[in-house]
Amino acid sequence: MADKRVCFDFEIEFSNGGGIQGQGFRLDIQGDDIDDDALAAHIVDDMRLLMVGSVRIVNKRIVEERHKRAEAAEQIVAAGSAVYDLSHDIVDGMITYKGLPAPLVCDHLTRERSRGIYAEGTEFQIGRIDMVANTGTYIDTPFHRYADGHDLAGLALERVADVPGIVVRVEGMHGSAIDWHAFAPLDVSGKAVLVQTGWDRHWGTDAYFEGHPFLTEAAAKWLRDKGALVVGIDSYNIDDVSTGMRPVHSVLLDAGIPIVEHLTGLAPVPAEGFRFTAVPPKVRGMGTFPVRAYAKM
Repeated sequence: MADKRVCFDFEIEFSNGGGIQGQGFRLDIQGDDIDDDALAAHIVDDMRLLMVGSVRIVNKRIVEERHKRAEAAEQIVAAGSAVYDLSHDIVDGMITYKGLPAPLVCDHLTRERSRGIYAEGTEFQIGRIDMVANTGTYIDTPFHRYADGHDLAGLALERVADVPGIVVRVEGMHGSAIDWHAFAPLDVSGKAVLVQTGWDRHWGTDAYFEGHPFLTEAAAKWLRDKGALVVGIDSYNIDDVSTGMRPVHSVLLDAGIPIVEHLTGLAPVPAEGFRFTAVPPKVRGMGTFPVRAYAKM
């Protein structure tokens, strides 16, 4: 059955005076409809409102739309022990970041040549790849931004291996900037925070490089202050690249929070209740490298 959400406006009056209004709110629902009283109860509970005198629901309509925050327990049952691959394939000649060279993937030793080295009936292929570190789905560590920051070899595994994760769904939002309000309802402490923008649908096209979604500096500071372990995004860059400033990289990496960019396949991943892994090789003197990122129930 398709997910359903309710769209509505509301007017709240407080018993001690004053009131608030909201227009165009959307809320996940179970089933095909929700009555006004139940909807009012959700609003009051979600907003932690006290001294509510009355709630009026207007302009209510039901739409088919993917849930933004489904119940974790229900999603875990549905997903079972699923593993979700969140990485792009690395292939010869692909462009990850505009202006950086594409990887060269080739043979160092072909199977045909190896037949002259090994015993009869024994053959091997040894591959070779020449690439910049920012290729495919990759992780940034502090050394990428700061000369005195730790490199890939200094990355603590407990930050990026089998850590609890949450998906923040902002696909379909107006504008490109993702501010701290998108994360405010969530407990991000000790978690991998993965932002699903849907931008990965443009991967491999020119559209991927233009007008991409990104986090604001305020969002980065909120995630830092609330204790996020690692932050990932399925977009071209976690920062706005229209200027030379990179405030999100600066804030997160200065705090030792690694960044995973160019994720993909976040849409089917439950909003919470999964474990996230994105471990790079243990290379000294490098701050960025591709990872095989995945989520596991």
